[in-house]
Amino acid sequence: MVEKKEGWMSHPVVRGMLVFSAFRAVYGIGILVVTYGLATNDAAPWWTSLIFLAFSMVFSRWLFRRLKQRWPKLFDSRRGNTAKEVDQTTP
Repeated sequence: MVEKKEGWMSHPVVRGMLVFSAFRAVYGIGILVVTYGLATNDAAPWWTSLIFLAFSMVFSRWLFRRLKQRWPKLFDSRRGNTAKEVDQTTP
């Protein structure tokens, strides 16, 4: 049986990278704004922005993992597959 080619956008790795890039762009803008506000605030010590950035690294990984669990179809474009199924080439 010959598989129908649907282009490079149907590949799960490409789709995952595009979604991850969009997530990082939106999330990154918010982090930059908050970090700039913390760094230029005279009332906050200089190290608060460093603590915020460290927390943001952990939180963004957790948030992206939750997004992948909530919308698995966004990352896997192969029709009919779920996260628990495994592709097999032989019966």
